[in-house]
Amino acid sequence: MTQKLRYITFETAAGWIGALSSANGLLSITLPRRSAPQALRSLGKRAHDAILAPEIFHDLAARLQTYFSRQQVDFSDILDLSSATTFQQRVWKVTRLIPYGKTQTYGWIAQQLGNPAASRAVGQALGANPLPIIIPCHRVLASNGRLGGFSGGLKTKKQLLKLEGIDGIK
Repeated sequence: MTQKLRYITFETAAGWIGALSSANGLLSITLPRRSAPQALRSLGKRAHDAILAPEIFHDLAARLQTYFSRQQVDFSDILDLSSATTFQQRVWKVTRLIPYGKTQTYGWIAQQLGNPAASRAVGQALGANPLPIIIPCHRVLASNGRLGGFSGGLKTKKQLLKLEGIDGIK
């Protein structure tokens, strides 16, 4: 028998967030959306059969609400990355080391992985990140200091960086 997935949608100062979890850990969260139904839809097909379980997400919701109130928060949550490749998991693990209010480059992550030529592959792995903010891919910039890419759009990436006190990004 398959373990049921659990979900929540909740409001922050930036909008509605959705979160989805398995018995093994957090599977995905959304970036802020305009409504709870939009946040739920953004969680994808897996959320259709998930059970609403606000009690298991209470702490996460409170921490994300605090984060969007411009305060530093620890996101050391247990993650379920079982559907990711080994390379993606390694990239995301290194990305979680980037502190609040700081940035690094795709090249830096590639070097941490022992493969300095893998910057483009790092960018692709970050583009598949199912846990934005928890895995802070918005803190990763191109080597020239420009934003690079972001699955939530460059405007959102810039807003997240500004929220953390990082301004003046090209």
